[in-house]
Amino acid sequence: MQAWVLWADLAPRPGWRNMAIDRTLLERAQAGERWLRLYAWDPPCLSFGRHEPASRRYDSERIAELGLSVVRRPTGGRAVWHAAELTYAVAAPSAGLGSLPEACDEIHRMLRDALALLGAATEPAPPRPAAAVDAGACFSRPAGGELMVGGGKVVGSAQVREDGAFLQHGSILLAGNQSTVASVTRGPAPPDLSASLARVLGRPIAREQLAQAVAAAAAARWGPPARRVEAPAEVLERAEAHDACFRSPAWTWTGTPSA
Repeated sequence: MQAWVLWADLAPRPGWRNMAIDRTLLERAQAGERWLRLYAWDPPCLSFGRHEPASRRYDSERIAELGLSVVRRPTGGRAVWHAAELTYAVAAPSAGLGSLPEACDEIHRMLRDALALLGAATEPAPPRPAAAVDAGACFSRPAGGELMVGGGKVVGSAQVREDGAFLQHGSILLAGNQSTVASVTRGPAPPDLSASLARVLGRPIAREQLAQAVAAAAAARWGPPARRVEAPAEVLERAEAHDACFRSPAWTWTGTPSA
């Protein structure tokens, strides 16, 4: 990948704000920029995929009773519970990393290298047909290329392509599981195949430690970042324009942007 920007954005943010920022990075990629952002969530948040039938699949009343934060992502895929994890986001022109499968594979190879630095020997899931958008939790079934250990899924990813650029982001599980998704699913829930790094390695991994490993693996594959940023004002200010959409119940539950 050509010159890219690294943003270790490790002070946790609400889900709606994280998605507004990632949407802004997609816009920057449409203008030719390349970004790797590493971030976290506070409060913990349930996210839906862009095309997921959230109101049919998940119990909004139960979610409200539990006081859970919820957001709809701009990317595809299925529901994820974001808590003890590091989330990565890669935004770049589509031409830089090839087709959707090629870009997914390259990013997952980078993440595989990062996890190897911590001692986790992961393997990519074999190619398989995409799951239906109403098939339940992201971590109940691996997509081709997502990283696995002994049948457990360590990384879940989703991508969107628009106007010559792509955004791919995903969760790298540090601890815990995805049982929260099952607890708010209408009807039978698929099995939880999530595998955290704490379980795989038998020891806790700090978010900062994982972020350092991902940054090192990205630099090894793509060359050193052209810039490292901490709080890019131009991104954060533009993201404010997307806040209302990602805070909107209409967007969250139906995928319809608010007026």
